[in-house]
Parts: sequence; structure tokens; C-alpha cells
Amino acid sequence: MIRTYDLALQRSLFLPLVALLIAAAPVFADTDQRQVTRLADGVYAIQHKNSNDGNVNGNTTVIIGDREVFVVDSCYLPSSAREDIAQIHQWTDKPVSYLLNTHFHNDHNNGNKTYLDAFPSLAIVAQEETKKDMDLIQPGNIERSPKQLAATIAAFKQGKDRRGQPLSEDDKKQVQELLPGLEQQLAEFKTMVYQSPTLTFTDKLDIDLGNREVQVMHLGRGNTPGDAIVYLPKEKILVVGDLLVHPIPYTYDGYPAEWVQTLQKIAQLDADIIVPGHGPVLHGKTYLYLVTDLFKSAVEQVRSRIRQIGHPGFHSLDEVQGSVDLTPFRAKFAGDDKDLQAKFDHMTVHLVKLVFNEAALR
Repeated sequence: MIRTYDLALQRSLFLPLVALLIAAAPVFADTDQRQVTRLADGVYAIQHKNSNDGNVNGNTTVIIGDREVFVVDSCYLPSSAREDIAQIHQWTDKPVSYLLNTHFHNDHNNGNKTYLDAFPSLAIVAQEETKKDMDLIQPGNIERSPKQLAATIAAFKQGKDRRGQPLSEDDKKQVQELLPGLEQQLAEFKTMVYQSPTLTFTDKLDIDLGNREVQVMHLGRGNTPGDAIVYLPKEKILVVGDLLVHPIPYTYDGYPAEWVQTLQKIAQLDADIIVPGHGPVLHGKTYLYLVTDLFKSAVEQVRSRIRQIGHPGFHSLDEVQGSVDLTPFRAKFAGDDKDLQAKFDHMTVHLVKLVFNEAALR
């Protein structure tokens, strides 16, 4: 399957189909099967199977109260959102009254319209910066996607990638397996409609679903300007979006220095279970601390180099990259898995670039 490709090939095949910011996410959170985890009575996490176009569906969390239901993130594919809605109807006859978009990346909000169609009184919630980014970026993504996917399908049928370069024989066999799914998704993209958030907040929004308290918070920038998390204090559950992605952090976008501070604030909350934006449910805060330490080390090492060479605006990334060593973290994230080790190394290159760019803009 395409998921076994190296990152460079995935990007060459699929990059034009999606926002640049999420194009490489599949290598960090791969799953072939939909998985549902019961976190507490009336609280469920859904880890979706990946799509065939090189993208992933973000995790969805369903929180059921005595009166109504709160959902966190609506997937990349509307068909996956419809599957989730059917599942929710099996769990409860209560309406979904709130849908939170944790951030603006479209693998977490393309299903908004699907939810609104199913629940016309729905409030789609987002931090104010997330709504701004979604309204700026997502309509164009949805408009471009059918043309780009159609062009990719046509190229595959000709034995080429999207850049017109010939595929190897092994690659041709793999993309042939993908074509039926891609054509199904093309039909889905043609009918996709952008739906903006309808309710925004700045710092915090408390919601009572009926004997179930839901705290929605923006603790600072991290993966995006408007990252929102959900905290269930009674159940000690956190839903954090792409502030955490398991098993390898997602570092193609964000503000690493501020990300560290945001993760440190999250760590102060009393929680035993954490639902990441992609990947399996986490128990305890070990992984949260590990990601925090990794980002903190990257920030400190880049800043140390900047103190030596001067303002980064007058220097290149190459003058910094070689001075940052994050290999002590490789085994902690990847163990002896060679594939994960390679993905970790690739991730850290982008992390250092983010840190450098963040410093240059100060």
C-alpha cells in the first residue's frame, strides 16, 4: 500500500491535493482500520482509517451528556463524518449540539457541513484565530481539490506522478490498488461544501451538557494560532488536537517556543487520559512530557546558536541546522524501529526550521 512509501514519494504523489501543512501527516499516524475506544461512560474516541489520497482523518471524540452531545473534530472526509454520526445515533438519541474544530487544518473540519446537515441546530465552535484561518484557507482548498485529484488520477493511469515523472514498476502496482478509492473520493470532493464555525471564543468556553461539564480552552499557540483543547475535569480526560500527535510529533506548522509553554500548561491539568489529534489514546502524561522536552531542547539549542552568530534575519538555516542535535530523543520516540527512526529524523529537520523561522520573526 502507499503508506509504505518513503516521505519524498508520498509528497511527490499527493502534495497538490491538500493544504501543504498537512500533506505529510500520514507517515506519523497510520491506521488501516477505524477504532473506537470507550474512555468513560458516554465518552468515546474514534481513530479513523486513513484515506487513499495520502491524507488522514483526524481523531474524533464524542462526549454525551444527559441533554445533548459534544463532538470534537469532524474528519477529513465527509463520508467518515457520516459514519461517525451513524455511530452516535447508536449510542444516543440526544442531539449533537456542539462541534469543536480544534484547529484549522482540514483533516479536522471538512466534515462540518455533514454534521450541520444532520443536526440543524448545531453550534460549530472554534477559537477566533481558527475561524479566521479556516475562512481564509479552506474554501480555496475545497474548490481546488477535485481538479487536483482528477489530475492525479489521470497521471497515475498514465504511469506518472503529479509532476509528470514516470513511476517505477513497484510504484505503478501500488497506485493501481489505490485508483478505485481515489475515484470514489473524487466524487465525494465534488460535492464537498465548506462550513465555517458559527460560535467563536477567545480563551475559554464552559458548557454543561447535562450532568457533564465540558471546558473548552485556548492555552496559547502551538501547532496553529488557535489551538483549542477540551478538558473533562470529572473524568480527567483531555482532548488536545494536533498539539500532540503519536507516535511522532507533527512539525510542519506551528510556533515551537510557544508550543512548549502551551504543553506545559496542559500538563498542569489533572488528567489521566489524553486523546491526541492523530494516533491512539494516551494514558498518563509520559508522551506529553517527552514532546515538551524535545521541543524545549530544539528551542534552546537554536537560541544558543543564534547567540553565537547574531540575529537570524541575517543568517541562513544552514548556519543553525548543523548545531542542533536531537538524536538523544530518537530512541525514546522510535526505539529500534528503523522506519520510525527515519521519520523522527525527518520530523526534527522541520522542527529546527520552525524554531529558526519563529526566532527570525521576532
